[in-house]
Amino acid sequence: MSKERLHKLLPWIGTPLILIVFFLLWDLFVRVNNMSELVLPRPGTVFTALGEVVSNPETWAHARVTAMETIGGFAIALVCGIAVGAVLGKVRWVERSLRPLIVASQVVPKVALIPLFVIWFGFGMTSKVIMSAMLAFFPIMLNVQLGVRSVESGQRDVMKALNASRWQTFKHLELKSTMPYVFAGMEVGIVFAIIGTIVGEYLGGSEGLGYLVVRTLNELDAPALFAVIILLSVLGLLLYFLVNGLKRFFIPWHESVYSQHDVNG
Repeated sequence: MSKERLHKLLPWIGTPLILIVFFLLWDLFVRVNNMSELVLPRPGTVFTALGEVVSNPETWAHARVTAMETIGGFAIALVCGIAVGAVLGKVRWVERSLRPLIVASQVVPKVALIPLFVIWFGFGMTSKVIMSAMLAFFPIMLNVQLGVRSVESGQRDVMKALNASRWQTFKHLELKSTMPYVFAGMEVGIVFAIIGTIVGEYLGGSEGLGYLVVRTLNELDAPALFAVIILLSVLGLLLYFLVNGLKRFFIPWHESVYSQHDVNG
């Protein structure tokens, strides 16, 4: 087998091997320490519980709620993050004026705002969507702002020398320079969005996988709790890969995309 082919196959072999070793070590740790199922169940017990959780239609209803809240919050954060980031990147005096307020809004512990959201918007989906949007907004806005400022003055001068219109400058220079930063913010933002949703469901409401975590915890059903956590991880991975797929589609020319092609083949 050639070295190049081996490099292409390594990610497909390495990840399953790491997972197998992880679960074997987990099982060994539980056996050696004779741990209670209530504290740390064995992987086999967790996978049995995962099968039961997945086969329950109620689980999919909760997963659908969590996915909708996350995507809704992420979409709001994306629109607001791009708009605010573009303005702050373009207009320096606005950025200087708003910077203290934006930083102050981000250092406030978001979890402390959940009771207020519950009072204002109730225990329904709205409070979770807003929480998700708040967490995802900042990384997207920050990356867009950085992207807008990444356009070098020399490149603008070249466009002027070519008599490019404002639209042509935006389309061929500013947009292409900013897009990689937008997707970098989106990849971080989608992770923050699902965290915001889960925290919101965890602290209030009766729907979603976050609520399911609380319910299994109250029932002292540790295997089911681990199973729901695995489901949450899978949901987060799917949403992340969705954003990553959009990046591959919209900016295939960027190094962060074609370098992956070189590695994965």
